[in-house]
Amino acid sequence: MGFLESVRMALRALGANKLRAALTMLGVIIGVAAVIALMSIGRGIQASIQAQIQALGSNLLFVSPGAQNQGGVRTQAGSAPTLTYED
Repeated sequence: MGFLESVRMALRALGANKLRAALTMLGVIIGVAAVIALMSIGRGIQASIQAQIQALGSNLLFVSPGAQNQGGVRTQAGSAPTLTYED
């Protein structure tokens, strides 16, 4: 069976099952469009977050009170209810 015979057989099968072929193509088109849309949304959100972080500047340091976690175990070191100016 040659290449042309395989193509003819495939076209006959598509012609015999037009609804199935159309629904399959529609499903593939919707799936590809969904993947492209989600990738675009993800990249847009990533760019937005990077722009917000860059807008803060490079000379900014955030300090917040709280307990440190080491390996999933909560330790008492670093635990403080509030921060003072002396901290």
